[in-house]
Amino acid sequence: MSNVTAPGGSAWEVLTAFLRLGVSSFGGPIAHLGYFHREFVERRRWLDDERFGQMLALCQFLPGPASSQLGFSIGLLRAGGWGGLAAFVGFTLPSALLMFAFAALSARMSGAPGQAAIHGLKLVAVAVVAQGLLGMARRLTPDLPRLLLAALAALLIAIGGNAWMQLLVVALGAALGPWLCRTVTARPGDRLVLQHGRRGGIALLAVFAVLLLLSLVPWSGAPPWAQVTAGFYRAGALVFGGGHVVLPLLKQTVVDPGWLDGNSFLAGYGAAQAVPGPMFSLAAFLGERIGIGHSGALGATVCLLAIFLPGLLLVSAALPFWQALAARNDAARVLAGVNAAVVGLLAAALYDPVWISAVHRPLDAAIALSAFALLAWARWPALAIVGWCVMASLLTVPF
Repeated sequence: MSNVTAPGGSAWEVLTAFLRLGVSSFGGPIAHLGYFHREFVERRRWLDDERFGQMLALCQFLPGPASSQLGFSIGLLRAGGWGGLAAFVGFTLPSALLMFAFAALSARMSGAPGQAAIHGLKLVAVAVVAQGLLGMARRLTPDLPRLLLAALAALLIAIGGNAWMQLLVVALGAALGPWLCRTVTARPGDRLVLQHGRRGGIALLAVFAVLLLLSLVPWSGAPPWAQVTAGFYRAGALVFGGGHVVLPLLKQTVVDPGWLDGNSFLAGYGAAQAVPGPMFSLAAFLGERIGIGHSGALGATVCLLAIFLPGLLLVSAALPFWQALAARNDAARVLAGVNAAVVGLLAAALYDPVWISAVHRPLDAAIALSAFALLAWARWPALAIVGWCVMASLLTVPF
């Protein structure tokens, strides 16, 4: 039976919503989940907690950039294929342009005022992630078993401190869900609204697999642009655990063959921590430095598309099958366990890296806590919080 249905919004609506997030979503991949929940579940009500949780669990299991895949999926549900593309462009373009500009003008992007502004943006992340954590905890850990599972997940992340531990925590949530969440039942009437069914999913999966096989072929005699494209596609297709895990794969792709020196690679990585949006936008920096046909803009564009494409193909292919599985009670309990574990992941991320990278003195803590109060209780918009934190940081950091 086909699951083709009409979309509920326009691609322009999706683009403007995600562009707003693309310029304000600081804090890294896990923090983005809090931004998305606040914007699309609480504020715009494009989807409910159950649908958000279903897609979030799927994106956590798949290789690729989980936050970008989740945003792309929300766009698909809202406005079909063009909506998915609009979500990707809106969320990715601001950080990609910033990383491209940093690659082209990195020698001039320094100084005390710039560093103070970046520090203020990190304080924004503290407030927004804390507010997102509070909202997700209320909805996804409503009982003691799931609250304990979230606490266990946060503890394991704090002890483990690596990306593979995130995968283990998600798997643990899935394994314990049927036992800890026995009261959870699926809602058979709920379906993910998609314009493509299982046949479309199979076709997209085939495209993903063919491109992956091509990227794994030895490319030593191929033109440089083909080697670069294959390397970035391979990195995007094989990374598990979020954006930071892609770094060793990208180092192997661009540093080991001699296309870029190690110092420049690490400088790009450092800049990627200070910009909003997805970590994979680092590819724009690397592509500009590598260049294709003596064009930094072409290199940035090719590398950016190559690293994101496999994750977007894969989540598009999996969604029609995932929604059928998520209608089962046993699968719903697995998802409940995964969602509780994700709350723990977000709690751990609030401390490391968000809090420890932003709060270095009591004044920083005061700015972050005031921003959280303005966001959570005074209902200030996110852009106003950005302005408040940047202004406070500029006024309190000596030059």
